[in-house]
Order: sequence, then C-alpha cells, then structure tokens
Amino acid sequence: MRPVDSAIADFQVILEQKAIELRLALRQRDDITIEKSADQMDEIQYASQREMALRTVDRGSTLQRQVKAALQRIQDGSFGSCIDCESPISPKRLVALPWATRCIRCQEIADRNGEEQADAENESMVNAA
Repeated sequence: MRPVDSAIADFQVILEQKAIELRLALRQRDDITIEKSADQMDEIQYASQREMALRTVDRGSTLQRQVKAALQRIQDGSFGSCIDCESPISPKRLVALPWATRCIRCQEIADRNGEEQADAENESMVNAA
C-alpha cells in the first residue's frame, strides 16, 4: 500500500524544503579555499579542514541527488515503493528518511552487499538522462 495522497503531499513539502536547505548549504564553500602558511603544522591543519569540507560537500551533493530523485518518484507515482522488491516502504521509514528508495529488508541486503553508493550514482545517471 502506497502512502495516501495527503501523506505524499506532506513528504513533497518536506523534500522540497530539504532540497532548498541543501542548495543553500552547498553554495557556502569557504572552507574549501586553499590557504598558505609558512608554518608546516598550519598547512597540515588547513589541508585537514579542507578535506573535511570536501567530504561534507560530497555528502551534501549525494543527499541532494537523493532528494531530487525522491521528488521525481512523487511525480511519476513510484514514491513509497521499494526499487528492489516493489513492496511498500514503511511509513515510519519514510518519516525518518523521506528519500529512502528501499524497504528496510532490501536496504539491509544492499548495505551488506555494498550497493548503497553504486545505487546513488546510478539513480543520478538515470535522472540526468
């Protein structure tokens, strides 16, 4: 059973707000700037901070793609259905993670098989086409 239309509308609002939040956060990239210092310890610290900022941007970009994909699933009517087994994703899971693409059982299998990252990349490629 897919979420009812009013619940889907609520999820759409939540996802749209998350997309705006991520878009604004990803515009702030001041931490990525390369700073130079004569002190080698400062250089190491700057490089470490830059690396963390890049990881944060990468995670944010991945999440932004997942949110956009969830909004697309709302539009095409597949939101709330597992991409693997096509069974409904539990409402509790969707409340916690509105961009979830799998039911908890299939997600656990995918996690064990290391498919999470590959699926995020594949989904973004499908949406780009």
